[in-house]
Amino acid sequence: MDSSIMDSSSQLDSSIAVDVVDTITEQTNIFSEFWTSIDWAKIISMVTAGAIQIVFFTIFFYLIKIIGNFFIERTFDNYRKKKDISTNRLNTLYNLSKNLFQSFVGFFLFYAILSAIGIPVGTLLAGAGVIGLALSLGAQGFVSDIVNGFFLLLEKQIDVGDVVDLETVSGTVVDVNLKTTKVKSFDGTMNFVPNRYITIVSNKSREDMRAQIDIRLSPDTDINKVNTIIAEVNDTLVPQYPDITEPPDNLGLINLGNGHYGIRIVIFALHGHEFEIQNAFSQAYVTALTKNGIEIPVNPLNIIQ
Repeated sequence: MDSSIMDSSSQLDSSIAVDVVDTITEQTNIFSEFWTSIDWAKIISMVTAGAIQIVFFTIFFYLIKIIGNFFIERTFDNYRKKKDISTNRLNTLYNLSKNLFQSFVGFFLFYAILSAIGIPVGTLLAGAGVIGLALSLGAQGFVSDIVNGFFLLLEKQIDVGDVVDLETVSGTVVDVNLKTTKVKSFDGTMNFVPNRYITIVSNKSREDMRAQIDIRLSPDTDINKVNTIIAEVNDTLVPQYPDITEPPDNLGLINLGNGHYGIRIVIFALHGHEFEIQNAFSQAYVTALTKNGIEIPVNPLNIIQ
């Protein structure tokens, strides 16, 4: 009885082993047939051709980028030599032109690489159109940025280098493009402002700024002599500062308050240069007047004990 059971068990084990071997052999044969059916020469040829095309397109568009940037820089360098064109406006258009050009080059390079590796770009664009339609409601902010940025540039409301006040942000404009405007605050903070939030622009760089110089004089001072010295200083300094838009205007003797009298000189200059001009002319006036024996009264120093 025991002998027959053992024989039956041995036959079952042998049958299972045979089945396992047959299964492994069958799977191995399938894999071998699949492996041998692959046209490796064709695949290597396609990969090599695609790699060559990618390298070619990369070099080609890199050269286009270099040549395009060269022509853009050359064009704007020629415009900068013309005195009747705003430097800030040129810088704004220069940055915008380079950004748009590089975006177009990057887009066409990406398109060429996808085509080289066999990805159907047309199908992707069609799918992108469907996705874009589905996301149109969520992209309203982006469209608003583009539209508002276009009108900001078209109407010349902001240029690179302008000092502006955009309601909650104040500072110097660093960059203007169709999506965002970069404004550097006076404390060094860089603000990235989406164009759709720019509703009121207070541009402080579009008009000439006034540099006012008050010089206190003693009651017995010879005003005619003072005016002569001031005029001599003006004749010497004005040619050294091309940023002066209106020559110094001597308003004569005025009341400076608190019982003090003096003369006031007003100079108009391009924005950003008024403080430099004010300091230079103030120092030159005081130096020349003192050198010619004109006493400049000063406030007495009061020491509180």
